[in-house]
Amino acid sequence: MSSKQLLSKFDKYNAEAARYIAGGVVSLNRKVNPAIVFERAKGSKLYDVEGKTYIDYHASFAPYLLGHNFDAVNEAVIQAIRDERSLYGSGTNAMEIELAKLMCELIPSLDLIQVSNTGSEATAHAIRLSRAYTGREDVIMMIGGYNGWHNEVSRAVMPSLAQVGKRVSPGEYPFVPLSAGIPDGTKRRVHLVNFNDLESIEYVMKRNPVACVLMEPAMQNVGVVLPKAGYLKGLIELCEANGTVCIFDEVKTGFRTQLGGYQAKEGLKPHLSVFGKAVANGYPLGIIGGKREIMEQFDHPEPAKKVLIAGTYNAHPVNTAAAIATLEILKNPAVYAHISAVSNQLYDGLKTLFQEKGMAVSLVNNASAFCVYFAENAPADLHDILENVDFATDLKYRKALINKGVYHIPIPCKQGSVSYSHSPEDIAKTLEITREVLHEI
Repeated sequence: MSSKQLLSKFDKYNAEAARYIAGGVVSLNRKVNPAIVFERAKGSKLYDVEGKTYIDYHASFAPYLLGHNFDAVNEAVIQAIRDERSLYGSGTNAMEIELAKLMCELIPSLDLIQVSNTGSEATAHAIRLSRAYTGREDVIMMIGGYNGWHNEVSRAVMPSLAQVGKRVSPGEYPFVPLSAGIPDGTKRRVHLVNFNDLESIEYVMKRNPVACVLMEPAMQNVGVVLPKAGYLKGLIELCEANGTVCIFDEVKTGFRTQLGGYQAKEGLKPHLSVFGKAVANGYPLGIIGGKREIMEQFDHPEPAKKVLIAGTYNAHPVNTAAAIATLEILKNPAVYAHISAVSNQLYDGLKTLFQEKGMAVSLVNNASAFCVYFAENAPADLHDILENVDFATDLKYRKALINKGVYHIPIPCKQGSVSYSHSPEDIAKTLEITREVLHEI
């Protein structure tokens, strides 16, 4: 079939979607070019409506740590349905207790947890909880970070240099909204600083009543930006000295880094943590948890201090079954050993190919999360990315890979993800295709 015919079929689906769906896709960060229409996915592969196969490194923004439609997870979901598990909507039940016990056992910083449907819900709860606990309203976050879609966190992930201005330290940056409809009063309570800049966090704390610092321990929505040595420990200490709640957003780093999240890798205990994505291998579930005295605000005996957490679908049995199954699978060290082996095979191969080509790139990874930056040095913050990365070449590279059957979302500096379902053969094929692409660009 010709490319014209192929595009016409994609166009048919996209035109029909635009007729009935506002914006044409049900999450607007999925609106990309090429607008491929996928039909199914299994393991490490995506299949479009024409039957073309792609080796997938997008992983739907990274929840598929085990791979698409992983059999053992799906079987747990099916068994929950066969057992007539339901959304009872009254009291607790054995499944949500099992999930809570697992999370608290696997992550030392969690004394108590609560369950939501998404990571965005979890970060919203974390901010509200922090405000109630501290009696303060201001929030510190990172430029280049992403923590969900609600008002407080909805700032541009990749603003331009013209929008944020030159690097300042100590100091803060303007709130560049990711959405219309955010009240000015909300923007004024949010303070944005660069990742890896403790001086600026201290600067903001001295001038404002800061309830919490909310951040990814490694920024993984602008590729993979790793914390400098001592940064995260220093952040927790700074928060404790100021009476501020330190929140680790581990929606992307949790479980993909290692079984206990990035905090386990660093041996740290933030005051609150949020998880999502890989915790249920693609099923919709979020977790918020942390120190008992903060989490107990959810059921505080004084009505004026009690923090509302509610949701008809919280801990839905389908998603809870998926999470329990996923966590039990991840407890097997052989799973992470395989993921590490194929990830390193990919990284070593990519580094060799770029060296052979003589292209100045920096490949940064946090375990199975990775990004090829078309820049000489690994970034330490958003300014490094905005000032040094060749975005045009990055996009050209991604689109050429997609054309040959290796799928990365066609947006520069977006994280790639390796899964347990990726095989050495997948990696070898990926490297073969990458070699062809590098010859072409």
